[in-house]
Order: sequence, then structure tokens, then C-alpha cells
Amino acid sequence: MTYDVIVIGGGPAGLMASVAAAEAGASVLLVDKGKKLGRKLAISGGGRCNVTNRMPLDQLIKHLPGNGKFLYSAFSNFNNESIIQYFEGLGIPLKEEDRGRMFPVSDSAKTVVDALLNELRRHGVTMRTSTRVQDILYHNDAVQGIRLDTGEEIEAPSVILASGGKSVPNTGSTGDGYPWAEKAGHTITELYPTEVPLTSSEPFIKNKTLQGLSLSDVALTAWSPKQKAIKTHRWDMIFTHFGVSGPAALRLSQYVVKALKKYNASYVTMTIDLFPDEGEQNVFDRLLSASKREPNKALRNVWKPIVSERYLLFLLEQIGLDAKTTYHQLPKQQVRELVKLIKAFPVKIDGTLSIEKAFITGGGVSLKEVNPKTLASKKMDGLYFCGEVLDIHGYTGGYNITAAFVTGHAAGTDAAERSEWFRK
Repeated sequence: MTYDVIVIGGGPAGLMASVAAAEAGASVLLVDKGKKLGRKLAISGGGRCNVTNRMPLDQLIKHLPGNGKFLYSAFSNFNNESIIQYFEGLGIPLKEEDRGRMFPVSDSAKTVVDALLNELRRHGVTMRTSTRVQDILYHNDAVQGIRLDTGEEIEAPSVILASGGKSVPNTGSTGDGYPWAEKAGHTITELYPTEVPLTSSEPFIKNKTLQGLSLSDVALTAWSPKQKAIKTHRWDMIFTHFGVSGPAALRLSQYVVKALKKYNASYVTMTIDLFPDEGEQNVFDRLLSASKREPNKALRNVWKPIVSERYLLFLLEQIGLDAKTTYHQLPKQQVRELVKLIKAFPVKIDGTLSIEKAFITGGGVSLKEVNPKTLASKKMDGLYFCGEVLDIHGYTGGYNITAAFVTGHAAGTDAAERSEWFRK
């Protein structure tokens, strides 16, 4: 059997690549080793599917700190607004939530997956699930097709590798594509976890003192051993039994991973700023004024509207100030000590959970070897890459899925055009 385009991988990038190639007139085979297509898409956004982000392109690129600028060329043909128009054109109304995140009004990822599958059927894409690719076939520096683990060989002048990274392996992302890319002469940059919870061996973490406590709109800063701020992220966080998680911690994770390696350090200090918009003096005045207004009340009762009680009691214990103290016995120096912890409570972060537990894989096929407009290989004619197999990654919030859809669309469109040239 011969096709114009073969797509390996049924995630967001692979689905979009298949649709784009078929829309451009190519005969397309989509192969995935899993039982279902769109598994990663189905669990994205907590099962609601954050299809893209509506930020202006320059801002969106900044939220793809892993080589997001590479996407400028592809964005010129198909971008975040194109994604919105595309899905709404399929009859899926979208809504904008905080920070530009776009979700289906249905709040169900299934509606997005089903719409893409319907498009695949409508355009006659052949879909083979529970089908493992053993190898991509190359000859004379050009793609020939693929070989399945059954030994069956399927010919095609264009193959799109959309096999994902190594994160969330239960969705099929187990790094299968990297050896095929290397066989074609490509460099795989170092793989590492991003958008992953942080780990800590601090006694209060080990003892689960704050486990389950959430802090909203805080600023987390990672510091180098030379006490220079590496990166700050502001959002919500949660203490866990192994360390720290939540959006702010996830966004900081890639910087922690890189710092631990760069400085060959056993830990990186991360500080938590409970009130990013306020200076120390302002927080000090707020606390002192509150206790002065109710001088006979215990500090834990006076200050808990300002600092959540569980965190407050923990911080008071750190500085040795009795929570039952009233304004009459309150040493101002200890209030200043408390304020310092409120503004910069230090936590020793010694690593992250594994790459398999990460939302996104950092590293991948080197972008120096990929055409930014077409996503075609510069090493092997007819080979294309899209999605997480590439050395591109962003924060959570619709940025990675945007990169997947955009690269998938570019690869699918160009692969179809190339195959049309072959037919002639």
C-alpha cells in the first residue's frame, strides 16, 4: 500500500498534521500505537482541553521559553487566532478564561477530539491504531516509508514524525521518535522535565507539615548559589508530600533543572513571596496596625485575615513567636522577622519529579536541522517533525498545544504539497 503522507503519532500535532495534509489533497495514513487517538489531547487542561491561548503573538512566544521564536515563520501562516477560527468553524464555540486561555464552551476535551476525528474521516484519512512502527525507511537521503513491527512495509514519499516526547507516557509519549530522527542524521538535544512539580527534602516537607496547603497569587523565585535571582513566576502553588506543585512551581521547574546542572548543586533555594505587590514596610505596618486595633487578641486571630492561619502558625513557629501573644507583649523585631519570611520564605529545592511525571519534555530534535516554515528536515528529504518531539516547549496554559497545532499544520500542508510534486 502506498500513501502520499504517513503521520506517526495521534496526539495534537499528529491529528492536525493529518487533517492539514488531507485538506491539501494528500492521501494520508495516520498510525498510532495506542488504542485511541488524541489521548493526550483528551486529558489536556484537566480534561477540558485548553486548545490555545489568545495572547498577542509576541507575548505568546515569551510563554514558550523553550525556543518559541522558532515558531514565528509557522505563525505567519497559521497561528493562535487561526486555531480559534478553525475549531469554531467545526462548530465548537470557544470561551476565553484567565490569562488568555481558550476552552471549548462544553468544558469537555472530548468535543475537540471528536471534531478532529470527524475531520479525519471526512477527508478520508486512513487511521490505524494499536499499530506500532518499527522503523522509518530511508534510501539515498530520502524517505521511503515505514516498517511496522509486523514486518509490513508501507511506502510514502513524506513521513511526519509526531511521536511526542517522554512525558505522560500513559498517553503513548515514550520517546520512540528520537532514534528514528537520529538515524536520519538529526541531533537530539538533552531531554529534561519541564512543567513538573518540584521536590524538597526540607524537614517540614518530609513531615508533611504544610501538605495540601495552597497559596494564591504568590511569587516564587529561584536563586543561584551566588544569591542572584534566576527566575520569578507569579501564580498559585501548593505544598505536597514531596515538595511544591501548582502553576507557579511548574513554570519554575525548567529553571531549577538547569540551575542544578549548571552549578552542579545539590539544591537551589526558592523563596515564596506571599505579597508580591507590597514591600516589607507595608506588610509590617499592616500587621502592626491590625494587632494595635485589637491589642488584647492573640496574634493568630488578629493576623489570620491577612495570612492564612495554617501558614501563619507555621511561620510564627519558625521565628519562635507564640501565636497566643497579644499586642501588649509583641516584640517589634520579631514582627520584622516574620515579615521577612512572609516576603521571602526559603525552601531548598533539590530536584523535580521524573520526566515521565512532567507535563512537557524539554529538549528534542535540534531546531538547527529543521526548516522553520515547513518543519521539514534539513537532513532527510521527505521527513517532517511536529509537536513535542521538537526542541520546543512552553508553560502550561495553552502554549504547548498551540505549538503542536501550528507545527502540525505547517508540516501537514508542506508534506502534501511535496507529495503532489512527486505524483507529477
